[in-house]
Amino acid sequence: MGGVEDDEPASKRMKLSSEELRRLSNGSTIKEPVAGSSRDLMARPLQSEGGEEEVVGSKGVIKKVEFVRIIAKALYSLGYIKSGAHLEEESGIPLHSSVVNVFMRQILEGNWDESVVTLRNIGLTDERTVKSASFLILEQKFFELLDEEKAMDALNTLRTEIAPLGVNDSRVRELSSYIVSPSYCSPTRSPKQETVRARSRSKLLEELQKLLPATVMVPEGRLEHLVEQALVLQRDACMFHNSLDKEMSLYSDHQCGRDQIPSQALQNFAQKVPIMMLENCLEKMEFNVIS
Repeated sequence: MGGVEDDEPASKRMKLSSEELRRLSNGSTIKEPVAGSSRDLMARPLQSEGGEEEVVGSKGVIKKVEFVRIIAKALYSLGYIKSGAHLEEESGIPLHSSVVNVFMRQILEGNWDESVVTLRNIGLTDERTVKSASFLILEQKFFELLDEEKAMDALNTLRTEIAPLGVNDSRVRELSSYIVSPSYCSPTRSPKQETVRARSRSKLLEELQKLLPATVMVPEGRLEHLVEQALVLQRDACMFHNSLDKEMSLYSDHQCGRDQIPSQALQNFAQKVPIMMLENCLEKMEFNVIS
């Protein structure tokens, strides 16, 4: 269910030209379309499958394929597109499989029917995930048809493609209201401007990324999450922690020394307490005399 081994160097693949994908911080490169049906693109096992997986690190718990893919994802997210492509090429480990790259491009180009077919060839085993992802794709198709003032086509999509999925019936009824009620329609439409209803295609890709397994599409910000998690655990395990989070560094394990614990008295409260008690007593006596 993971990505596929890809023999073609990443630098020779055709990059997604859409700036939306870069704003999504994916930056993945894709191959030219493969002739034939999308079934020809069925994901093949990763290099690590079918044998002993190669690991890195002294503990032997970090799988090399996963480690490289997460680093490549981080490079693309940071805008280092060429570096990410070079890492894929040199390591021989692609960020995404060929079928996933084709799927992503179909989403960004608005090839909805083809993307639904490709989705089923990614290798997902959970039918509920397939239906939920199909629902999101067809919903976007529905909205864009409305934006193009193709109400009958949108209605047909709703009746014959979205409703039969049996997913989120309340949402299906809500979608029907966009057709029957003019108040739901945007007063102005522009091919370069998103309406209130229609999500951008890159946003759709983000939602699909959250829905699909991490082995298929590496989650956005995964490396950052792991690093932050490590720093938080170090901070929580620090016995003498007394420093700001911004002072923590990636260059060494975090550990506050005893010298960071306050050890000098700046104010002696013991001397002030009796005086304060006496002042309170005098105030009460003065109040009783007046009353």
